[in-house]
Amino acid sequence: MVMGDLVREVDVAIVGGGPGGYSAAFRCAELGLETAVVDAGRRLGGACLWEGCIPSKALLHVGAVLGEAERAKEFGVDFGEPRIALDTLRKWKAERVVGRLARGLAAVAKSKGVEVIGGRGVFEDSRTLRVEGDEPQKLRFTSAVVATGSAPSPLPGLGLAPDRVMDSTAALELPDVPERLLVVGGGYIGLELGQVYAALGSKVMLVEMTDGLLPGVDRDLVQPLARQCEKLFVKIRLDTTVTSLRETGSGIEARFGGDTVAFDRVLVAVGRRAVSADLGLETTRVRPDARGVIAVDERCRTADPRIWAVGDVTGEPMLAHRAMRQGKVAAEAIAGRPAAFDNVAVPAVVFTDPEVAWCGLTESEATRAGRPVRLAKFPWAASGRAATLGRSDGLTKLIVDPDTGRVLGVGIVGPGAGELIAEGAVAVETALTVEDLAVTIHAHPTLSETLMEAAETLLRPA
Repeated sequence: MVMGDLVREVDVAIVGGGPGGYSAAFRCAELGLETAVVDAGRRLGGACLWEGCIPSKALLHVGAVLGEAERAKEFGVDFGEPRIALDTLRKWKAERVVGRLARGLAAVAKSKGVEVIGGRGVFEDSRTLRVEGDEPQKLRFTSAVVATGSAPSPLPGLGLAPDRVMDSTAALELPDVPERLLVVGGGYIGLELGQVYAALGSKVMLVEMTDGLLPGVDRDLVQPLARQCEKLFVKIRLDTTVTSLRETGSGIEARFGGDTVAFDRVLVAVGRRAVSADLGLETTRVRPDARGVIAVDERCRTADPRIWAVGDVTGEPMLAHRAMRQGKVAAEAIAGRPAAFDNVAVPAVVFTDPEVAWCGLTESEATRAGRPVRLAKFPWAASGRAATLGRSDGLTKLIVDPDTGRVLGVGIVGPGAGELIAEGAVAVETALTVEDLAVTIHAHPTLSETLMEAAETLLRPA
């Protein structure tokens, strides 16, 4: 028997080692199921750990430190001009942040008895997964989980892909700090990485095809971020589409809005797409849609009763914490336990300066649906803690049912919004009312008080 003919029996085969995949694997193992994860890099963490969430937040922290050092001059503290050692920064990111977390995941997998197999998983049918790579083999499974995630979307119609045109993965490698950087896309990836490079010293121009940054997010929350980006970036051009990119001897010429501008590098950040092609799904009953998205039910089961799917490959919102929750739901369902992905609130965070976070119903969604709501807005200019931080540009916003007082949605913009939104998610998920928030004692002085203060504004006599 040659290695490629080896067939192994497992209870659960998981394709993809990202947050959804490893969360499903760990829970399956805890429930007594023999579980194997097939991952092309033979590693856990996926794009989130290796080329997305974690390295980007590490670099954003560096940018925040540089920003705080600059702001410190306002109250009499001057650290002098910063000096950035890129080699040291890359090493810190790779070894102290990403590497440490990767080693931790590997240790957890070992302790739970989850095997990680290196190779590309391809379905041969609804019971068999072929592993292609250095150690070819076949896994015969009772259940399988597709957790292949997403990848950066290319810029439509341009086709140019020289080294100077980066996607988010390449940008996080910090090849250098370009003097002139064009960021294409005003969503969260473009804004986060644009701010990183601006903090490191690049002159950043950003172009966005719609009429505002962070399309789809409530404008109340975007405005403080937009003002900050106008200070950090040399130019922001809205309602603008890049029509061509041309490589020159010294860089890239970009054409948009009738202008041709030269840059040293271009970052394309126009979204992400589900990765479901070339998985052999045509040999099963799973049929991804035209965007590559796999439809699942509330238990994360696909149209094939033996195959489940979790994370970005199941569509929006493409967020690691959604994938992790789905992974646990799928594992529980596979084990025969009652489980469903029925969460009301999936918080979203943009880790820019200032941070933007929201969960539940937004004002924009309520308006489009014609749903009556009451709004409460508490500007951080009235927050004592925000004043001590020198950051009074934030806002806390509640979207409330006018009849019951139930909190339907929460939006926050300001430093630490990504941490504060957890209270908002609890409020929405557990159907708290504004009175519940208002009578809950919040420590003073803290930014969390702004949720209490916002709630109180709706309890005062008109």
